[in-house]
Amino acid sequence: MKNLIKAIDDLPLLAKLILCIPGIAIIWGIYRLCRSIVKGDTLHIVFGVIFIFVSGIIFWVVDIICILMNNKVWWID
Repeated sequence: MKNLIKAIDDLPLLAKLILCIPGIAIIWGIYRLCRSIVKGDTLHIVFGVIFIFVSGIIFWVVDIICILMNNKVWWID
């Protein structure tokens, strides 16, 4: 999982923005879940599972803004 996190973190800005498109944004939900599993935080794992279902509906706009500002998606760390 650490390799997946590093691979997504190392993507170019344009590729990260393309992954924010609704329908494809589920990848960011999986990314958040993987980050939480690596840290071992149960509450964030539950939030990560929820984000898989709502990231394509609601948070894709937030992801675009965060990627443009910080080159990272927003997540509770």
